[in-house]
Amino acid sequence: DIDMIAGPSEILVVADEKANAEYVAADLLSQAEHDPMASAILLTTNEELLDLVNQELLKQSAVLPKKEIVEQSLKNYGKAIVCDSVEECISISNEIAPEHLELMIQNPMEHLQEVKNAGSVFLGYYTCESIGDYFGGTNHVLPTSGTARFSSALSVDSFIKKSSYLYYSKQAIEAYGKYIETIASEEHLQAHANAAKVRVK
Repeated sequence: DIDMIAGPSEILVVADEKANAEYVAADLLSQAEHDPMASAILLTTNEELLDLVNQELLKQSAVLPKKEIVEQSLKNYGKAIVCDSVEECISISNEIAPEHLELMIQNPMEHLQEVKNAGSVFLGYYTCESIGDYFGGTNHVLPTSGTARFSSALSVDSFIKKSSYLYYSKQAIEAYGKYIETIASEEHLQAHANAAKVRVK
């Protein structure tokens, strides 16, 4: 069961006042260059950082071979929001459920438990998304379009088929059969009810 919505690519960067604007812009652009429909979102606690990131986006994108794609992506699917706190940033991120989430904040491990919905999380100022794509070892077949709310990165589990099993002894069915019969009857499934009933005569 490996089918998932795989694209367009997304990145969401949560950045505090200590984040390096050059790094933030570079990471936003790393996903924007994928596709005109790629999404690059910045949530920050610092308005000054936002201004510096915007300057860096213009500077860095000007020399990219895929400049036109980047510009379309940022224009149509780029966003920056100034929040009151890192916690608010992460709360908004959980609603978006991004494919790639970067926590470019001090002490990112302390905030990791707040992350509920993300395909893959990149912690700290030096962990760019490209590490996950090419070198770090995490799988980068990731849920997009908000599906990280209910699905996960591709993993060994995606290729494992599982079956459940039950064993009831004579004593167990005699003890609980009446409950099974009652529930089945409530659903108007008398044959289901009877399968339990015949065992507890």
